[in-house]
Amino acid sequence: MDLTILWFWIIAVMFVGYFVLDGFDFGVGMSLPFLGRDDTDRRVLINTIGPVWDLNETWVIVAGASLFAAFPEWYATMFSGFYLPLVLILVALIVRGVSFEYRHQRPESSWKKWFDGMIIFGSAVPALLWGVAFANIVRGVNLDVNHNYTGTFFDLLNPYALLGGVTTLLLFFVHGVVFISLKTEGDISLRARKLATKAGILMIVVAATFLVWTIFAYGTVASALLAAVAAGALIASFLANLRGAERLAFGLMAGAIGLVVLSLFASLFPEVMPASNDPANSLTIANASSSAYTLGVMSWTALIGMPVILLYQGWTYWVFRKRIGRAHIEVSVH
Repeated sequence: MDLTILWFWIIAVMFVGYFVLDGFDFGVGMSLPFLGRDDTDRRVLINTIGPVWDLNETWVIVAGASLFAAFPEWYATMFSGFYLPLVLILVALIVRGVSFEYRHQRPESSWKKWFDGMIIFGSAVPALLWGVAFANIVRGVNLDVNHNYTGTFFDLLNPYALLGGVTTLLLFFVHGVVFISLKTEGDISLRARKLATKAGILMIVVAATFLVWTIFAYGTVASALLAAVAAGALIASFLANLRGAERLAFGLMAGAIGLVVLSLFASLFPEVMPASNDPANSLTIANASSSAYTLGVMSWTALIGMPVILLYQGWTYWVFRKRIGRAHIEVSVH
């Protein structure tokens, strides 16, 4: 297989890993106002992702670094053209990480409320803006002959991209709530299951609208097939959640999110940044990639390093596999 094609799909898989893993982190953060009735509830929710959120977040670093090394032209165009939304994502991720570490440092409710708000902000903003960014990549943006973005920030806020943002927001929210039902026990788990049912109906409608729009406007046969399977997985996850099959519901949600991401990449291929103003200005896997030597070195590095990363992450999830509940939280008395 041509190394440029191989690395296009490797990067796609890395973004699948990031959206699936950090996606439920975002969902847990966004669930605080809905499931966190008191401080103990909120501590339970945060503790479901406490051991793994930073490990999940490293996937975006690996994906970004791989994108920079394998497709430097793509990286340069995307990060310069989408500078403001990507900075907002970075700020939100920093705010979220700081909040996880500092929320418990003082006992005052006002202190915790402030950091809870930062966790919600730091979860919702990336969940929305990642969808906006990827939808714009699939739709295409204005590029000049040197592949520089010539549009404005507000050009990125078009109806299709905003629908993409709402889609990822809802996908991650439901994904996180299903994860909570899987990782908690007692009343919190029951309420999470009910919330996933209510939010799941809206999620299916919005995601189906986005996928249908994508297929008819920008899709290929491959992307249409992937989108169809993704839609089926979303519906199956919803039904599994109704039956209380939490592991199955979570696995199907993870699969659906992964298939949605792969469908978007399949819509792009073989382009990586379409030019909506002039197809001749588009970036493709051919004119955006690094040299064959660089891609070869990266391939050997990935072959050695990725299994180690996956084994370590799998071991981490195995160690922290047990459910938690209010009884596991030490309630401080002040």
